[in-house]
Amino acid sequence: MDHWLTIEVFDGESTASLWRLARGDALTEAALTNGAEQWVWHEHRWGVVLEIEFATEERRDAFRTLPVVTAALDAVPDPARGLLVYPGRGGGAGSRMPRRPRPLPMAGAGAVPVPEEKVRIGLAEALPPMFSEVG
Repeated sequence: MDHWLTIEVFDGESTASLWRLARGDALTEAALTNGAEQWVWHEHRWGVVLEIEFATEERRDAFRTLPVVTAALDAVPDPARGLLVYPGRGGGAGSRMPRRPRPLPMAGAGAVPVPEEKVRIGLAEALPPMFSEVG
């Protein structure tokens, strides 16, 4: 079973992209030397996301406690509200199954015809049927 670790860094006093330039290589190297099988960086308008896959939980947790990782996480642009670290995939992870496209609205499409209801209108006679004149 694969064990992912997600690190989301939000923009703060500086941008998360600059943080990635300064700390990204050290994080990637630490991940590789500690058993990471793959990693993915996602850039967003609000920050960056790093997802790292490990073969075991122990390797994932050992990576998380490395001094280089702690130092990188302490140096995020907004240390108070600009960092999320959690197990599993998130942030930039898309769905494993793509969504089915919705039907496109067609310019020539017409409205569905509404069935007309036939109403029978009858006029009341001046005299009730039992008093009607026989002629």
